[in-house]
Amino acid sequence: MAAPGTAEAPLRVAVIGAGPTGYYATEALLKHESVVAEVDLYDRLPTPYGLVRLGVAPDHQKIKSVTAAFDRVAAHPRFRFFGGVEFGKDVTLADLRAHYHQILYCTGAQTDRRMGIPGEDLAGSHPATEFVAWYNGHPDFRDCQFDLSVERAAVVGVGNVAVDVARILCRSPEELGRTDIADHALEALRRSRIREVHLLGRRGPAQAAFTNPEIKELGELADADIRVVPEEVALDPLSRAAVEKSQDRATLKKVEILQGYARRPPAGKSRTLAVRFLVSPVELSGDASGRVTGVRLVRNELVATPTGALQPRATDRFEELPVGLVFRSVGYRGVPLPGVPFNESWGVILNEKGRVLDADTKQPVTGEYTAGWIKRGPSGVIGTNKPDAAETVLCMVEDLAQGAVLRPAQATAAAAEAMVRQRQPGFLSYGDWLRLNELEVARGKAAGRPRVKFTRVEEMLAALGR
Repeated sequence: MAAPGTAEAPLRVAVIGAGPTGYYATEALLKHESVVAEVDLYDRLPTPYGLVRLGVAPDHQKIKSVTAAFDRVAAHPRFRFFGGVEFGKDVTLADLRAHYHQILYCTGAQTDRRMGIPGEDLAGSHPATEFVAWYNGHPDFRDCQFDLSVERAAVVGVGNVAVDVARILCRSPEELGRTDIADHALEALRRSRIREVHLLGRRGPAQAAFTNPEIKELGELADADIRVVPEEVALDPLSRAAVEKSQDRATLKKVEILQGYARRPPAGKSRTLAVRFLVSPVELSGDASGRVTGVRLVRNELVATPTGALQPRATDRFEELPVGLVFRSVGYRGVPLPGVPFNESWGVILNEKGRVLDADTKQPVTGEYTAGWIKRGPSGVIGTNKPDAAETVLCMVEDLAQGAVLRPAQATAAAAEAMVRQRQPGFLSYGDWLRLNELEVARGKAAGRPRVKFTRVEEMLAALGR
């Protein structure tokens, strides 16, 4: 039997997860000069793009333009998309092993980390990921409920996702109405009575994870004043020494922007966004009905670890912040896949440079690979996944050269499609997605918006006449 990787016998690869990493890996495989590959991209949702469609904030349309590059990848004649096909449910690992030489997992980090404090499960306390998925029209979160009738909300964390949540809560209906935010979220946010949003960071301004464009944008909201406590953005001696030593221009600029906000007088806008530092939630309080009524904060001070990193240490000073809604955004972790070795402590697939490792022997599992957040953990931005995917694809090509690939019984595109049609006859092809995309954009054009999304799978199928 001829070795795979030629025009006569292409390397058959299944990629699980149609987010940016899945596309970057697919592109690297299809463009590889010494390997002829056929790539089938699977996603449990009917639509592609992963977090670019369902995670990037609706008021950040420029970031979403990366999908044009993904569509060019998808136009390759040796590419196929199977949307609405769930790994472990519609198709199993055994199914893929019977049809592909290699399997690549690119499923991201799908759940949030918990704060681990009393009251975290009170009504009105939510993972930020759920709110983001809701306002972006993710079918699984379409019917979530968030009490926007309260006047104060807290967002725990100062990464870009936390900033997105705070910004969306503070945007005016007119600003949101120019985006592709899901219709149900737009209507709910129009009726929002929230007037104060508190963004809470446990370390200081120099350690905040948000980027400068994100924090700058918070000072430009049409109907929300930004409020910063001067003492909280004054650098402590350790932070000042670290910043002066590194001379990192981005960090210097970040601190400069925040200290500028601390000097800015309020402009009398209808909402206030308070950005706080050196505070950690230690408990959420609730009322008799089990709803959040406040968050107890402890003031922190920064101390140096043996490695030189600055970490927060709680003091004996506390404060009570009355809020009726809390979103936690303190990190994300991957979800185990059926039959795939998993590192529970790290929340990633057990791997080395993208090669999946056997849980017992710690040796590579033939034909199985991973890339993206499910490989390395939730770090970096969309573009960070490109070199990450390239590293994994290099391992895949090296293993192919050594003959270390699966030996599927039915290694043809036709056999794989027949298997999918039998298991999930309602799957969507890339052609189906392009038609849905046209319809969404047309609906948006009629409303003066980038697009109006379909947010239910039934709606998508009906729009396609299925």
